[in-house]
Amino acid sequence: MPTSKDYLNFVLEQLTDLGDVSVRPMMGEYVLYHAGKAVGGIYDDRLLIKPTPSALQLLQERGKEIVYDLPYPGAKELLVPDIDDRELSCRLIRAIAADLPAPKPKSKKS
Repeated sequence: MPTSKDYLNFVLEQLTDLGDVSVRPMMGEYVLYHAGKAVGGIYDDRLLIKPTPSALQLLQERGKEIVYDLPYPGAKELLVPDIDDRELSCRLIRAIAADLPAPKPKSKKS
């Protein structure tokens, strides 16, 4: 079941405090970017984010249960954050982006 526009808009509204958030459609689902880095995605009306060391540490410090799920069969497990907790969700996305390398520059076509 593809992600609904309503759920997509809800997630983007919850993350407005981050500023630089965007999505790219991908086969009925969405890849989530912050500061130009792919930090997770929205799959079947679920926000799933990368389990980087800083994100896991933040969840542990907050005493939150660490829950994993698959975005689709054969994919790597991703974290399932509580998107209703707006402040924590934004902190998690910032932490993940800080852990990830800078995006590779796009090559110029000749």
